[in-house]
Amino acid sequence: MRNPSMKLVTDTGIVLMRELRPAWRDPFSILFSMVQPLIFLALFGPLLARTSELPGASLWQWFVPGILVMVALFATSMTGSNLLYEMQTGSHERLTVTPLSRSSLLIGRALKEMVPLVVQAVLIVLAVIPFGFELHLVGALLGLVLLAVLGVGLGALSYSLALAVRNQEWMFWMVQQTVVFPLLILSGMMLPLDRAPGWMLAAAKVNPLTYLVDAERVLFAGEVANTVVLQGAVAVLVVAAIGLLVGTRTMRRVTA
Repeated sequence: MRNPSMKLVTDTGIVLMRELRPAWRDPFSILFSMVQPLIFLALFGPLLARTSELPGASLWQWFVPGILVMVALFATSMTGSNLLYEMQTGSHERLTVTPLSRSSLLIGRALKEMVPLVVQAVLIVLAVIPFGFELHLVGALLGLVLLAVLGVGLGALSYSLALAVRNQEWMFWMVQQTVVFPLLILSGMMLPLDRAPGWMLAAAKVNPLTYLVDAERVLFAGEVANTVVLQGAVAVLVVAAIGLLVGTRTMRRVTA
């Protein structure tokens, strides 16, 4: 009899490859999804360039890491809609009658989120280098790792939401939109929170994305040995752990 842990790893790999196959067949979908962040860069960049209150030495060093976290937030929080579509077409039900472990159906899907997320982040960074963005390779690589871990956690939570509201698709989008925008604003991705009212600063301190955004800015500035990086790493690991725990339990309960 196979070791349960090895079976989980093998089954997760099978699900992961299944989820990646559409992206390999249609790589232009990844490029098309970059339109929104590039528009944000093009429109917000000139506005932020006119303010003297931005922390740090460079507009792009401050702004680009926030855009990368924004890409991770939007892309992975919407990915549960793919599972909703599979449940509506019966594709997901066909998977549940296979010998694949229930946990692997969630973990494999969540791990898939790392690949398009990292590809998009790399392309965005390459696009802004000609405009004065300084690439610090070690810090950038560590920043991409943190983004990938965040993608796993948010992706798992998005799949959990899809499973929970599988009979009410409209509820998925209502919850997703209600949660995403406060997380976006209260993390300081787009604008500094230095002059925010006290209640916003208090809310920002319990937002895990706040710590990730700060860590990304420090890493992309080349400051690897900084306690802010540790705080960001802890934040994304907590999000990933909660997402996978909630997701696997929801998947097992729904498909039992």
